[in-house]
Amino acid sequence: EVQLVESGGGLVQAGGSLRLSCAASGFAFDDYAVGWFRQGPGKEREGVSCVSTYDANPYYDDSVKGRFTISSDNAKNTVYLLMNTLKPEDTAVYYCAAALGFLSCASLINGGSDYWGQGTQVTVSS
Repeated sequence: EVQLVESGGGLVQAGGSLRLSCAASGFAFDDYAVGWFRQGPGKEREGVSCVSTYDANPYYDDSVKGRFTISSDNAKNTVYLLMNTLKPEDTAVYYCAAALGFLSCASLINGGSDYWGQGTQVTVSS
């Protein structure tokens, strides 16, 4: 059974940092695309960042470029999202999503995910 478990959310002041983790189990971390999505209060879910074995470079939404960094540790089957210089508008529930196989981040971000985590709350106070 494939499972994605997020952790690392919390309450932080504007300008602060958090690191989210997405621990994956139930599949081999060989070919994959893993992304982070978020849904803020009253907003639609949006793709934030993604890393895949298909793409040479990770994907970042314009709103987080230069502030967020995605990375993966294949030995631990874990994908991280380091979030720096956080802003109140980053407040949201952050979800990890994955697709197995040789899939691009563009496909994952546009609805190609097979599995979702339960989400972790990130709250940024002003």
